Amino acid sequence: MRGLRVSVWRGVALALSLALSLALPAQETRPVAVPTDVDGVRVEETVVVVGEQPGPGMWIVRKDGHDLYLLGTLTPLPNRMQWQARQLQAVLAQAQEVIRLRGVALDVKVGFFRGMLLLPKLLGARKSPDGKQLRDLVTPESYARWLTIKARYIGADSGVERWRPLFAAQELYTEAMKKAGLSTRDLVWPVVETGIKAHHPVVTVVSEPIVITDPKPLLVEWSKTTLDDLACFNDTLAHIETDLGAMRARANAWATGDMAALRALPPAYRWEACSAAISEAGIGKRLGFGEVQSRIDAKWLAAAETALGRNAVSFAPVPLGRLLGANGYLARLQAKGYTIIAPDADEAANAGAN
Repeated sequence: MRGLRVSVWRGVALALSLALSLALPAQETRPVAVPTDVDGVRVEETVVVVGEQPGPGMWIVRKDGHDLYLLGTLTPLPNRMQWQARQLQAVLAQAQEVIRLRGVALDVKVGFFRGMLLLPKLLGARKSPDGKQLRDLVTPESYARWLTIKARYIGADSGVERWRPLFAAQELYTEAMKKAGLSTRDLVWPVVETGIKAHHPVVTVVSEPIVITDPKPLLVEWSKTTLDDLACFNDTLAHIETDLGAMRARANAWATGDMAALRALPPAYRWEACSAAISEAGIGKRLGFGEVQSRIDAKWLAAAETALGRNAVSFAPVPLGRLLGANGYLARLQAKGYTIIAPDADEAANAGAN
């Protein structure tokens, strides 16, 4: 029954939290010069690495002889790489605590039969209100760009034409990643979970729960809600058109442990317009999505300081976008007096070889 509960709610959970889960903290962005073909579409030149790779080094937050190891996570990553993860496994063997950042946790109270009755509504959660087509919801210029990129990565599928711009753009992004040899799957947590089962550290979950006792009215409201998601749609198109080369380069740098290259590349796309499309909608505000990121950040920092105070060794995987930058977790911990030790590419490579 629990498995059904999760699957039944997945559609509306996606509708309400997809953009938020993709959002990263604000960082300075730098334009990347990329080659294009005659249609103005990005030409991928970077070859994505395959096979066994050492992965990146870790940051260490230190105070009074206590260490918190932080692994900066990244998506997308090379689809055909096998991460050795030896450095991570060595840290997990010593860690007394693992901090898991889950973000928004939607808890829907729905029984088996009620869940079955909700399935038809969930199947339509991605569709535009009033049956409008994508061409009716975006500008002619944006739709022309969409058709060009869609032909390259999706093909002639007409079903996506009935989706809201946010979800159509997300589908296009997913298919573009596949064609580029990249994957958005979580590569890190399965390795961490294996280490937890082997060594039994305390696991502290950082999340912001949103409890929904009756999803049916919410689904009805959602089906009638118009999202301000045109900026999300256009930004995603631009991201696919211009940033695939940088995404491949970032993925390669992470996989090979080349921290210098990872730092030199522009930061990953932040999905801010997509996040705002959900959080600024009336339904999003009513559910508490508006300030969710600041609450999650505060909870994570509190958990990190608690772990540092009581454990000799702790570990946490954190998206690179949340670690780095003027307002990232590393800068905020350093401002509180903690020592930050940055990973070194050579040391990370040596650790992975031992």
